[in-house]
Amino acid sequence: MADVRPYNNTVQTDAPRAELTFASLGVPSELTEIMARDGIRQPFPIQTATLPDSLAGRDVLGRGKTGSGKTLAFVLPVLTRLSNSTSQRRPGHPRALILAPTRELVSQIHEAIKPLAAPLGLRTVTVFGGVSSGPQIASLRKGVDIVVACPGRLEDLIGQRQVNLESVEITVLDEADHMADLGFLPVVKKLLDRTPKNGQRMLFSATLDNGIDVIVKRYLHNPITHSVDSVQSPVVTMTHHVLHVTAGDRLGVLVDLTSAPGRTMVFTRTKHRAKQLTRQLQAAGVPAVEMHGNLAQNARTRNLAAFSDGRAAALVATDIAARGIHVDDVTLVIHADPPIEHKAYLHRSGRTARAGAEGTVVTLATEDQRSAVKQLARKAGITPTITQLRVGDPLLTRLAPGERVLLSEAEVLAAIPTSGDVHRPAGTGKHRPAGTGKHRRRRPR
Repeated sequence: MADVRPYNNTVQTDAPRAELTFASLGVPSELTEIMARDGIRQPFPIQTATLPDSLAGRDVLGRGKTGSGKTLAFVLPVLTRLSNSTSQRRPGHPRALILAPTRELVSQIHEAIKPLAAPLGLRTVTVFGGVSSGPQIASLRKGVDIVVACPGRLEDLIGQRQVNLESVEITVLDEADHMADLGFLPVVKKLLDRTPKNGQRMLFSATLDNGIDVIVKRYLHNPITHSVDSVQSPVVTMTHHVLHVTAGDRLGVLVDLTSAPGRTMVFTRTKHRAKQLTRQLQAAGVPAVEMHGNLAQNARTRNLAAFSDGRAAALVATDIAARGIHVDDVTLVIHADPPIEHKAYLHRSGRTARAGAEGTVVTLATEDQRSAVKQLARKAGITPTITQLRVGDPLLTRLAPGERVLLSEAEVLAAIPTSGDVHRPAGTGKHRPAGTGKHRRRRPR
């Protein structure tokens, strides 16, 4: 174990230590047994680095790129320390607080906590906007141990005197740099001011800029900083390609890639583009769903569920999905609209090649975008393979292997959520379960 270092010095961990297990790091058997049943036996580097300190009650600053295992790195010490605490659960007074920037990330953190919290007798609740606050308030009144929240809704409930943070023993900020990007730091400061000064605080982030330094210096006490890898550390299992295409070929290339087997995330710059491209892919026979800020929360939840369980082959998203949406086995990320900033490129791309899996990242660039994409790649620290191609090029099959399958309109409608706030291709048709009809169109390669 490295010596404790003050902030501005980091304990660098470049590779996992194979001999270490969760149990040897101090995680109780009740939790290790549950994780083992789910196939989680070997800790990732960020977990190996931070768990001895966080389990001991130290304030921890953890830096690791997306997909590095940060969630378990803070979930395990929160659950362990609460289960060993002598404090009692009280209505409206949570004992631990986890703040995250997006509703999707809050929900996914909660999904990671629930199966581990139940055997320890710990109660959890999510708090975020876009849905009725009634169930959240009811849960808080019954008494919860852990609140996983977006800052805005939590501040509202505090203002309504539905929740009090004076009993919080452990506070976690996840994706802290993204909270800074979204302008949440003023609210985060107000919330942290309401927690006890002697409580344990952990901050996890892919980068440590954008005002994070202010939070660290004000709220963390002699924190130890563990930097497993920076946001620009290369992911050896991720391959990068830039495809120079004409404006007329861009949609055809997207249809080709997204109709291949596997999950694909497609990123656009604007909400309008995400909506438009989703409609175009659906009309072409690809079961695609959209994810952006204009969707109601129930639509966002349904769409993410459809993508996660495989009913939707493609998720077309703005940068809302670049941080905080964790779906297993995303094999392909496509930048349909190249991002402006290199950090956005890296966070978007981080939806694939997670936890050692392989993944491919494709950026589509028209003639007027080539120079900007070249600069983007340089700033991101990657060296992509650059190819000029047209629809039908054999390289597309190598990038996304497998038989292309395009569904009929009825099959697309049957596969994806169909409420009014999810856009569907024009026309009507009888619904038929995907994969059963004679209208499936296969394009041989």
